[in-house]
Amino acid sequence: MNAQQLSHRLTRVAHYVPQNAVVADIGSDHAYLPCYLVLTGVVNKAVAGEVVKGPFESAQKQVQQEQLAEQIDVRLASGLDAIDVEDGITTVTIAGMGGPLICSILEQGKEKLVGIERLILQPNVHAKAIRDWAIVNGWDIVEEEILKENEKIYEIVVLEKTEAVIFWTPQQLLMGPELLKNQTVIFEEKWMRESAQWKKIVASMEATAQTLEIIEKKQELVKKIQLVEEVLQRENS
Repeated sequence: MNAQQLSHRLTRVAHYVPQNAVVADIGSDHAYLPCYLVLTGVVNKAVAGEVVKGPFESAQKQVQQEQLAEQIDVRLASGLDAIDVEDGITTVTIAGMGGPLICSILEQGKEKLVGIERLILQPNVHAKAIRDWAIVNGWDIVEEEILKENEKIYEIVVLEKTEAVIFWTPQQLLMGPELLKNQTVIFEEKWMRESAQWKKIVASMEATAQTLEIIEKKQELVKKIQLVEEVLQRENS
């Protein structure tokens, strides 16, 4: 992978960046995504934020190598602290982290989200955390995608700010309102895998002391299994 040829996962993230957006890529690593977006003419200006010194230096090197220093500003900062008001950022991308960590970044930098039109989020795990955060904070899910790369399954969740009151069912929060509309083979594989894993955990809990914590956790998993199996059975009937 390089700035001209992204991984399949990052190519799909790039797909959701609007033409002529001003992008902040948080946790940018080698800055491959912002470099690609500028090189392909999708955006003219971007910020690459990185909290770790090594990846920050790699991002700087990559931007210089691509001769994009005038268009991409690489910053060493934690989360959305990489963004300044004068940047005029319209789109934020955060890819390759767990859902809860992405939510933590958004929550801690809430004041930096004023004026942001779109969030393109690619959690490696626990996408539900992002949906939970979105519904509490007034962001609507406008697009979702599920994909497989190197035997790992990833989800992309695209959010836009809304004044409307949003309501999603527990099934939609868990599995994705847009993904449920168009259930792919990868979608089915993911949820069969997740359900099987939860069943193993529930079975192991049966053999342990039934503390209140264990009972509550078991009930939570059983509910998730039921939600998933309702969808899979409906799809295969």
